[in-house]
Amino acid sequence: MKKIVVALDGHSSCGKSTTAKQVAKELGYAYIDTGAMYRAVTLYFLEHYIDLTNPKKIQEALANIEVTFHRNPKTNRNEVFLNGLNVEDEIRTMYVSNMVSEVSVIPAVRRAMVAEQQKMGKRRGVVMDGRDIGTVVFPDAEVKVFMTADVETRAKRRQEELFEKDQLVPFDEIVENLKKRDHIDSTREDSPLRQAEDAHLLDTSHITIDEQVEFVMRLVDSKLAHLSVTNE
Repeated sequence: MKKIVVALDGHSSCGKSTTAKQVAKELGYAYIDTGAMYRAVTLYFLEHYIDLTNPKKIQEALANIEVTFHRNPKTNRNEVFLNGLNVEDEIRTMYVSNMVSEVSVIPAVRRAMVAEQQKMGKRRGVVMDGRDIGTVVFPDAEVKVFMTADVETRAKRRQEELFEKDQLVPFDEIVENLKKRDHIDSTREDSPLRQAEDAHLLDTSHITIDEQVEFVMRLVDSKLAHLSVTNE
């Protein structure tokens, strides 16, 4: 059967990654968390005190960064490695969250990550989630979904995620962080967060993860059936 690219874009903490992982599992596709790639770069920049206003230092840093994904046999999930070190938990901290949009807005960073993502999905058969998959990374993706949710719902989800990792963060701080990231992501010059014209809108404020997965899978099944007919 022909393999396709499934692109899930949208705001932070609206269920993109959880939905994408489950869709990839059902399809037997690779799952690529592009947000994690930007978080890994942000962690490197923070650890090495990279000046975000110095293009030369940024280019030098990017040349020394390798972000890879490896499956953890115990959890059966892909985890993020930065230059060979597992940083899956560290990149999810508020320390990184507070800076990731400011790093992601840098054109050189976006160009480097987009090139890597395009290489990863070159053979199709991938589910990617991020901010610009359907508009920039894979504008020819066969299935595109733009996910959103109200900020209070997203903040509650993020707080629960952090609590599970023993990180206690005030609700108001998370709300402000999300609003700040939304503004930066939506107004940056280089590949801003926006809904692709041919993307299906999915508001996840009041639906379950299973319902989100079902929504995407209906689109995927319809597209695969159409491709099967046209290829006969």
